[in-house]
Amino acid sequence: MTGLVVASLRRRPARALLTATGIAVGVAAVVALISLGDGLKQTAAGFIHLGKADLGLFQKGIADPTASVLPTSMVPRLEAQQGVARATPVQLLTEAIPGQGAAIAFGLDPRGFDAQRLVVLRGRLSLGPRQALIGDQFAKQTGLGPGSKLLVKKRPFVVTGVFHSGTTFQDSGAVIPLAAAQQLAGHPGGATTIAVALDRGTKAGPMVKRLEGLFPGTVAIADPGAAARADANSLLISKAVLVIVVLALAIGGIAVTNTMVMAVLERERELALLSAVGWRPGRVAGLILAEGVGVSMLGAGIGLALGLASSSIAVKALSAQAFVTPHITAWGLGRGCLVGVAIGVLGGLYPAWRVTRLMPAESLARA
Repeated sequence: MTGLVVASLRRRPARALLTATGIAVGVAAVVALISLGDGLKQTAAGFIHLGKADLGLFQKGIADPTASVLPTSMVPRLEAQQGVARATPVQLLTEAIPGQGAAIAFGLDPRGFDAQRLVVLRGRLSLGPRQALIGDQFAKQTGLGPGSKLLVKKRPFVVTGVFHSGTTFQDSGAVIPLAAAQQLAGHPGGATTIAVALDRGTKAGPMVKRLEGLFPGTVAIADPGAAARADANSLLISKAVLVIVVLALAIGGIAVTNTMVMAVLERERELALLSAVGWRPGRVAGLILAEGVGVSMLGAGIGLALGLASSSIAVKALSAQAFVTPHITAWGLGRGCLVGVAIGVLGGLYPAWRVTRLMPAESLARA
């Protein structure tokens, strides 16, 4: 049967290729969105674990965690809780560095554990009032180093060192003193998040519930998945994946149905002959269904390649490399492939049913 499927597809290569291309677009969109969604989850993991923190505390009910504002006066109460080793505030400044729209400026307390855990590759770990540290990726992109001048919201800072943290978006940004970041953000005494390090043996789950009860109006996040669900961008991508899957199934299924119905009409005599020589209706229907799946698999293969390429191109085009890196997984590719197979099955059902209604004698007589 495989030989018949291949021969049928090769008989009308232009039609098969056009149908496969339409399917490929839908599969590519699914794969690209899934990879970006998985990349955002990884970014969320780095965001809540800044400085190897066990969890992050954010303002509740906001669309974007980066817009959170918390009072730093919460820190002493946090550190007084049993199981909490240390707590330190972090102020984020986005689009604050001229010419580096994707770079984030992190306002850190020089005495905080997140600042102390930065690995300094060049220069020294010094965060005076007008001093800054830059990530190794940021230094590579800009050519700046110790002694260079860095503008953050038009305020000049002297770079004292180049660090590495292991978190992509932090290594692609800069660190300035917390007090300076608070002034530039217009939130004196405020912070975007409070990073919390727990004592050994303390489980994050129970601590999350305790802190949220202690500080009403806050949300404690220890799980990257929860951080992604709290981010409007992640939710938007998740919904977009569902919409694209539904559209791909509908549009792709119609395209495959149209192609296979035309194939049945053109090959009515051939199919009638197969029935006349002993092929059961189910076997003939299986041939048509296999051809539909074959076209869809061709489209899925093209779509997987397009999806992998387009996700990286989209991130570069939007200058968002510091925020998200497409994360390709076998399950992500598998879901794209499943969409392709589903399109073939759905699109081939009606033509396959139609074949079972053919009357061999009448079909041969009309031919």
